[in-house]
Amino acid sequence: QAFRKFLPMFDRVLVERFAAETVTKGGIMLPEKSQGKVLQAMVVAVGPGNVNKDGNLQPVCVKVGEKVLLPEYGGTKVSLDDKEYFLFRDGDILGKYVE
Repeated sequence: QAFRKFLPMFDRVLVERFAAETVTKGGIMLPEKSQGKVLQAMVVAVGPGNVNKDGNLQPVCVKVGEKVLLPEYGGTKVSLDDKEYFLFRDGDILGKYVE
């Protein structure tokens, strides 16, 4: 809803990271320090793409609603309506999950 007011430029992708696991499969509660960094996210907005050397528009590889794998570091934190989102370049996204 807040991200509908925000359109990424060029080949940027706005993602919302999934919440960190707070309980192991065995039922043990994990403290914040030992929770791993979440590398999976949902794409919430995409830019139109980048212009290549020939002047043609190269569209972004992911679509809104797809689940993607992010690098461990990088991205720009963006706060919209008290929620945290991250901006990544299309080329920085490592892959997408297919179902």
